[in-house]
Amino acid sequence: MATHILEVQDLRGYYRGTFGVVHAVDGVSFTVDRGVVMGIAGESGGGKSTLAQLVSGSPPPLLHLEGGTILVDGIDIYSINPEELRTEVKCKRMSYVPQSSMESLNPVKRIRDFIFDVVRQRTGKRIASSEEKAEVLDMAANHMKTLGLDRPVLDRYPHELSGGMKQRVVIAVSTLWNPKLLIIDEPTSALDVTSQKRMIEALLNLKRAGTIESMLYISHDLTSLRQLCGECIIMYAGKIAEIGDMEETIDSPRHPYSRLLTAAIASYDSKGRKMGELKSIAGSPPDLRDPPAGCRFHPRCPYVMDICRTKEPPMFWAGERKGGASCWLLTSQAGQ
Repeated sequence: MATHILEVQDLRGYYRGTFGVVHAVDGVSFTVDRGVVMGIAGESGGGKSTLAQLVSGSPPPLLHLEGGTILVDGIDIYSINPEELRTEVKCKRMSYVPQSSMESLNPVKRIRDFIFDVVRQRTGKRIASSEEKAEVLDMAANHMKTLGLDRPVLDRYPHELSGGMKQRVVIAVSTLWNPKLLIIDEPTSALDVTSQKRMIEALLNLKRAGTIESMLYISHDLTSLRQLCGECIIMYAGKIAEIGDMEETIDSPRHPYSRLLTAAIASYDSKGRKMGELKSIAGSPPDLRDPPAGCRFHPRCPYVMDICRTKEPPMFWAGERKGGASCWLLTSQAGQ
């Protein structure tokens, strides 16, 4: 069995339209080991959601795979036909929960009927008899309990559920077939603090129960990532700025962008008093229709050197590939 549940190599995905060509994901490589929860963080527009869409195997119409490979459980998802991708990879090996996924629930159908529709699509069975329906509902109810949802939820319409409950229903449906890898994009962004906590606990319960094996969790909120993830990727302008252990990335960031990003987290002591000064990152992310040469962060970097403006830095690994960052400050080559 392969060590990695997900392998991404030199991935490039561009949006093409009347607006031009947007280099949204540009030369991204990483792996997710079995059993690992990998977080992806960064500012809006950095390529996080685009990366998730590409890895899901079903990018939206204007997003095109320009190069690179994606292996899910050893399967190259862009080299197989769509039917094999649907039946052998999606839901079985990988499941994807996009942003605003709670809006995918049909407002005029009860949750139970929505689940029947999904099961029909996945299995090809009509589920006509009362016995078949009861079996599906029992399976769904037991599964939803792991996510903190009681059986009566199955008889409700979406408008009768809170935002957090709807989000957990979508996650429950997406993980009915125990996918090895769950890709989930900003599941807490539209939720209040209490609902965010429940969401994190629900995802942890899914992993503890063995429903899912690994996770790719995308968020701009480093605090929620820290509660859930063991490893982390920091993305900036379509590239990986830093990758490594979650705690190390927050406590001892290597890349200047990671340092500034973690400095923008509000921290409080046990008495609710603010700890340290909250800082913002000067400037704005670049227009990826015409990304800057060299390091893409150099126009905003307080440590910029001449080499940063002309030559793109490779990933410099620390120790035995425990973590790395793409910054010329990490090598003696910076003076060249």
